[in-house]
Amino acid sequence: MPASIVLGTQWGDEGKGKAVDYLADRMDFVVRYQGGNNAGHTVIAEGRLLKLQLTPSGILYDHITSVIADGVVVDPQHLLKEMAELSELGIDVSRLVVSGNCHMIMPYHLELEKVTERFLGKNALGTTKRGIGPAYGDKAARIGLRIQDLYDEQIFRQKLDIVLREKNLVLSKIYGRLPLEAEQIVEDYMGYAELLRPHVGDASKLLHEGLRAGKHVMLEGAQGTLLDLDHGTYPFVTSSNPVAGYALASAGIGPREVDRVIGIVKAYVTRVGAGPFPTEDFGPDGDRMSVRGKEFGTVTGRKRRCGWFDAALGRYAARVNGLTELFVTKLDVLSGFESLRICTGYRAGGEVFDDFPPHQSLFHDAEPIYEELEGWHQEIDEIGSYDGLPAPAKKYVDRIQDLLGVPVSVVSVGPARGQSLPVG
Repeated sequence: MPASIVLGTQWGDEGKGKAVDYLADRMDFVVRYQGGNNAGHTVIAEGRLLKLQLTPSGILYDHITSVIADGVVVDPQHLLKEMAELSELGIDVSRLVVSGNCHMIMPYHLELEKVTERFLGKNALGTTKRGIGPAYGDKAARIGLRIQDLYDEQIFRQKLDIVLREKNLVLSKIYGRLPLEAEQIVEDYMGYAELLRPHVGDASKLLHEGLRAGKHVMLEGAQGTLLDLDHGTYPFVTSSNPVAGYALASAGIGPREVDRVIGIVKAYVTRVGAGPFPTEDFGPDGDRMSVRGKEFGTVTGRKRRCGWFDAALGRYAARVNGLTELFVTKLDVLSGFESLRICTGYRAGGEVFDDFPPHQSLFHDAEPIYEELEGWHQEIDEIGSYDGLPAPAKKYVDRIQDLLGVPVSVVSVGPARGQSLPVG
C-alpha cells in the first residue's frame, strides 16, 4: 500500500496538525520526519485542545503506530514530558516508536543557541532557542550523539567527552559561560534512556514491513516549504528539510512507496520571525486576519505576521514537492472581507516573476502583483458541506487550485475534525 506525505507549503503554521488528525483515521502509521520541538501542531480532538511539538499527530488514534523517524532531532527530556502530559489526558502513548538513529539535543546545544542568538543582536534569526540548529550542525559535523548511544554508556561517555572539550571551550572562552559537567549530563541522559527504552526501534524496518503488509503510512512534516534549509528563504529558515523529498530519506523508504503528496495551504499567509514576506499586510486587513485566525505561535507564543495568499510561492511549493492535492485551511478567517487579494506573481529588478525569484535580493525587493476577488459576509464555520459554502468562497478556492495547478481535496472552516469539508 503506497504511503502519503503531508507537508506545509508556506512558512509553516498552515494547520498541518489539524489536517493530519483529520486524515489519520485511515492510516496505520503516522510518521514525523524532520525538525524537533521547535514545531507545534495544535489539534482539537473530542473537545480537547492539544499542542503537540514532537509527538506525531496520529497519537490521538488508538489504532495508529506513531513514529519519530531518523531525520528528527529529539530532546529526550522534552519528549518524555510531552508523553507524560498526553498520558495524563488518557491518551495511550505505548504505540509510539522513536528511531534509534535520531540525533539528540544536548544541554550544550541549548546553551549555544541562546548565546549565539544574543551575540547576533539585530541580525538574530529569531530561532525558538530549543537547540535545533546546533544539534543539526553537530549531525552534519559527525559529532552528534544519537538515541542509540544511550544504550552503551561507555560509548555515550566517550562521545560526550570529545564533544564537551570543544563546546566548553566555546562557552567559557568566547561567551563567558560556565562549562557544563559531563557527569551530570550522563546521569540525566541515562535516566532518560530507561524511560525511552520501550519506545526505541528501527523505524525504517518497521515502515518497510508495514508497507509490504498493505498498511497505510502517512509521513508528516513540520514547518513549511519556505523554511526549508535548501529551498526556503535562506538564512531565514529552519535547520532541516520540510520538503517531500526529505520525508523518504528520514523514514528510510524509497520514492516508489509514495503516491500522494498533500500540500497544506492556509487561505492566507503567515510568517513568524524575521525574513522577507512580499504579501504581508501592515494595515487593518492584516490585523483582522491575525485576530480572527488567533495567529500566535504554538511553541513560541509570538504573534505571526499576516498577509494575502501568495500563489507564486504556492506554485513553487507545488513544483519542489510534487504536490498531488491541496488541503486548504482557515477559509473561515476570511469571512467578512469586502474583497480578497491573491498574489499571482512579482515585479522585481525590472522583471516579472510568476514563481520564486532565483536570487534572494530580488525576493527581498519583490512587489506583489495582485488580483482581487469578491469577498463574502456570511460566517462559514458551521457549514457542514463544501457545496453549502457561499459562491464567492468556492470561487476563491477554485482560483487557488487554478493558479497552483493542483486540485483541492479538502477545505477546512474551523479547528475541529468535523469542520473539514471534502471537495467533490
